[in-house]
Amino acid sequence: MDSPVPPPADAGGASGPSGPRPRRRDRHGRGMRGPIAPPQVPLSVSRAEAFVDLVQDSAERLERRWPQLASVDFLVHEVPVPPAGAGAADAALEALLDGESVPLGRYLAAHGDTPDRIVVYRRPVEIRTKTRDERALLVHEVVVEQVAELLGLAPESVDPRYGQD
Repeated sequence: MDSPVPPPADAGGASGPSGPRPRRRDRHGRGMRGPIAPPQVPLSVSRAEAFVDLVQDSAERLERRWPQLASVDFLVHEVPVPPAGAGAADAALEALLDGESVPLGRYLAAHGDTPDRIVVYRRPVEIRTKTRDERALLVHEVVVEQVAELLGLAPESVDPRYGQD
């Protein structure tokens, strides 16, 4: 059969100067074509990454109203665990872990060259919520409560919409 279009230089799977091309799909053409979801699609974001985004969104929202929060570190930990070696701050955490309730967040005051830190515990918050919207509201409430403790104010004065959502 005569074709007016010449075949490509490496037609027929012939090895070129750099060797054979890697096979991207199986021989029947049914293999994986590429990633299931591109990186910008929410499917490729893990639950932990989505939770960190919720905490950062809440912190940025409060930072617009309270500029002094720019120097505060907002962290996410999986669960509250008392560290080895009980100090004064560790004793306060152990008092919170009394078996009756699990804290959702914690404020750690600055000491030495370590800045103020607000920690939100991911697993206790996720267990108490069913939907992403509920989770976002609870994360914001936890962050507002910890910022209120940091600033020595009532949560309602830190965020006027606290407790209304």
